[in-house]
Amino acid sequence: MSAGQHGAQDGAAAVTWTQDGVERTALWRPASGVAAPKSVETVDDSLTADQAYRLAVQGRAMLWTGDYHNARQLLSALARRLLDGTTGRKKHDGGGVAEEFYRHRQARSQRARILGLLLVPLEAGPAVALRRAPDVAAAWLAASGPVEAAAVAPLQDVLGAIGAQEWRRKGLRVEALDAVIHPHYGTFAPIRSEYLDLVAQAELPSTELAFDIGTGTGVLAAILARRGVRRVVATDSEPRAIACAEENLALLGLSAVVEPVLGDMFPAGRAPLAVCNPPWLPGTAHTLLDNAVYDPKSRMLRAFLNGLAAHLEPGGEGWLIISDLAEHLGLRTREQLLGWIAGGGLEVLGRLDTPAQHPRSMDRADPFFEARSREVTSLWKLGVK
Repeated sequence: MSAGQHGAQDGAAAVTWTQDGVERTALWRPASGVAAPKSVETVDDSLTADQAYRLAVQGRAMLWTGDYHNARQLLSALARRLLDGTTGRKKHDGGGVAEEFYRHRQARSQRARILGLLLVPLEAGPAVALRRAPDVAAAWLAASGPVEAAAVAPLQDVLGAIGAQEWRRKGLRVEALDAVIHPHYGTFAPIRSEYLDLVAQAELPSTELAFDIGTGTGVLAAILARRGVRRVVATDSEPRAIACAEENLALLGLSAVVEPVLGDMFPAGRAPLAVCNPPWLPGTAHTLLDNAVYDPKSRMLRAFLNGLAAHLEPGGEGWLIISDLAEHLGLRTREQLLGWIAGGGLEVLGRLDTPAQHPRSMDRADPFFEARSREVTSLWKLGVK
């Protein structure tokens, strides 16, 4: 049985497969944004993990028609057969730690691609059209929106949506706020306290106005507001991040102080304080959450440094909150960072540092433990030359 990738009437991608001698088509509706598979065949509970693995490594997607819980078990069995980029990894001669990290990311990307080839049918509701499937309506609506016609999605996207919805429901306690933040699907959760504490402790140059660039959940804007900044304009280029920030700020009672704005980088005007916590590692994002960790060619970091001088009031400060992990991994040098700061017409007014405290920095089993154990997160105070 074979399948192709087509365009639906509304321009959305669709997948086609043959089942019982009949060609069938459904919309392609991943939550993760991955491209539709080119080859799809129907499978059921009789498929073994070894058979599924052979199909997946050939790039052939499997549309599950059996029991939902058996599909979950099969996905777990597939995962056990795949390297995740952290286990079973062989050292290679030459290239150094940067090349090793590149290979690690490639392995992780390949693993995610293969696991994404186990598909499930969706129907209006939205619901998973399988026996014993759980109620996924709220989770899928939050992750990908309504389903109004027959559709197909990767099972791992469905599981990711369910997990994100539970994470959102429970929330994450932020000690710097003495409150709980509720991250939305695809919005980076502020699980590391180091950079939050730096913003909570640094001396404010003014309490009149601040810009928070790339606000995400709105956590840094909320910390500034709680510290007494009377107005904060918080920007983000992702609509889901703006919705997340608006919800969190409303729950914190800060909607009158913080204004989330959809837009790329700086809002109009100047402020005495502009804060940015860009993705810390140069690299291509493979998932929605990767966007909060990987900054292709350091574009956001450089855009902040290049645009800061034009958006600071005289005597104002730009706070760049960033880890030096990229330096320890050989992905960026300190000289490059300092060169970009100077190239933006900026000077370093001061810096607050804090060592890594997250679990991976203490995990000796991590293949990059040496780099992570030396990681320092810094708040760079920058001014116009």
